[in-house]
Amino acid sequence: MTEGAGFHAGDLPDDLTAAEAGMWQAFRNGSVYDLSSGDAVVDDPHGGHPWGPERSVRARIVCWLLLDGPPALAGRVASLQLAGVRVTGVLNLAGGTVRPYVELRDCRFDEEVLVPEARFTTVRLVNCSVPRLEAARVHTEGDLHLPRCRFQNGVRLTDAHIGTDLLLNQAVVHRDRSGRSIAADGLTVGQDLQAEMLDSHGELSLRGAKVGVSLSLRGATLANPYARYALNAPQLTVERTLYLTPAGVGSPLLSGITPARGTRIQRFECRGGTRLDDGRFGDAVDLERARFDLTDDQELSLRRVQTPELRFLGDSPQRGKVVLSGARVVNLVDRAAAWPGVGNLHMGGFTYENLVPQGPFPLTRRLDWVASATAEYAPEPYERLAAVLRAAGEDEDAREVLLAKQRRRRETLPPAAKVWGFVQDWTVAYGYRPGRAAVWMAVLWAAGTLAFAHADHPPINRDGHPSWSPALFTLDLLLPVIDLGQIGQWQLRGAWQWLEAAMVLLGWILATTVAAGATRLLRRN
Repeated sequence: MTEGAGFHAGDLPDDLTAAEAGMWQAFRNGSVYDLSSGDAVVDDPHGGHPWGPERSVRARIVCWLLLDGPPALAGRVASLQLAGVRVTGVLNLAGGTVRPYVELRDCRFDEEVLVPEARFTTVRLVNCSVPRLEAARVHTEGDLHLPRCRFQNGVRLTDAHIGTDLLLNQAVVHRDRSGRSIAADGLTVGQDLQAEMLDSHGELSLRGAKVGVSLSLRGATLANPYARYALNAPQLTVERTLYLTPAGVGSPLLSGITPARGTRIQRFECRGGTRLDDGRFGDAVDLERARFDLTDDQELSLRRVQTPELRFLGDSPQRGKVVLSGARVVNLVDRAAAWPGVGNLHMGGFTYENLVPQGPFPLTRRLDWVASATAEYAPEPYERLAAVLRAAGEDEDAREVLLAKQRRRRETLPPAAKVWGFVQDWTVAYGYRPGRAAVWMAVLWAAGTLAFAHADHPPINRDGHPSWSPALFTLDLLLPVIDLGQIGQWQLRGAWQWLEAAMVLLGWILATTVAAGATRLLRRN
């Protein structure tokens, strides 16, 4: 019988092997066709044990069933459900429309799977060995599941459209010729994208991807240390949360809940750069216990990211840079030990409205955090921190931050201005500690009163002069605007004239620094 003759009538073609005939019958019956031997070592699709003809079907027969298969038996729904089957040849469904349900478990493909621009309802490949999956612009009405699969030469999902969930949990993906493990630029996922405990060797590229609910990389290991990025996902849109957090190994639920006793925790680890620039995340970006292993020229880049909450709670990168320039966050949840050292943090234009530290994060450490992000003086990070502290009712801490800003600014000034800055700092702390002015005034007043009490003070005008009062005379010298009627009434000579001039000068310095601080206070308010 020639191929195709009587096919739609349900006749069994006569050129099929025994394994293919069994698959053909199972397809019509809608049942699972299982060729497993029962030996776990032999049945491992990723192992080296050969599978002979008794477990092999040709890829073109699989395509024939999926694209133009026989009708289902009465009362059945046709579907392709294989287990422990070896598929020989290239499985090419490019541009085709596949209506039957497809589920392959523990199967082995000799050559690549080509499904670009194909349309499916739901496809599940579970624990399969696939040289390469080429699925650019593939369209599924339901799920695309690829858990525990191993891809020797990468996966391409560029511009793919997944109707509900995309699952890559515990998949192992090696790089293709371009250095990418998973190329999924422009990918659209209707609900969740789960790649928990994914083992990626190469660049995971999600540029411009859109995820309808959450994107989970819990416990994943992304390794691309010798290229620029291990995770390259600029302009990524996630309607809920991006999870770069631990997973529980051995737990049936790979989630962030408290694990049962004995469950091993596997962290998210990225060996190579991470780029999430211009990303939009509806709920949060969660970096709980994440580990980033960077080279000196690699970055954890969150430029211009927008999210209600950034949970920066991972390990501090020992090398490389963390870049938050232009990012906009409502709640910044962080730990002091999570941030990198001086020169490795950049956050120009980074805005946040609330600080929610986890664990001790004293103001001195917070000031070091700001200083580490500004290799050269920039007022913006200090002003942002002060505004957030003031909004939280921490006015004293806000003043300390602004004082630190003035001290940092002083380092950039010319010598004369720097000296004047030191004077303002010593006297009234640039106006942020106004109580110092009263202390200085009291000290100078008391010292002047004691000194001038011993001064020879003949009156300039013998008639009509006021009574001599060392206290009022000293106060009149120290207050440059208020006239108490003492200056100009007495004639001092020698060292007393110099002391008089010094008191006037100190009074002007004190008044000027207080006025400068008051001006800053009014401008800030």
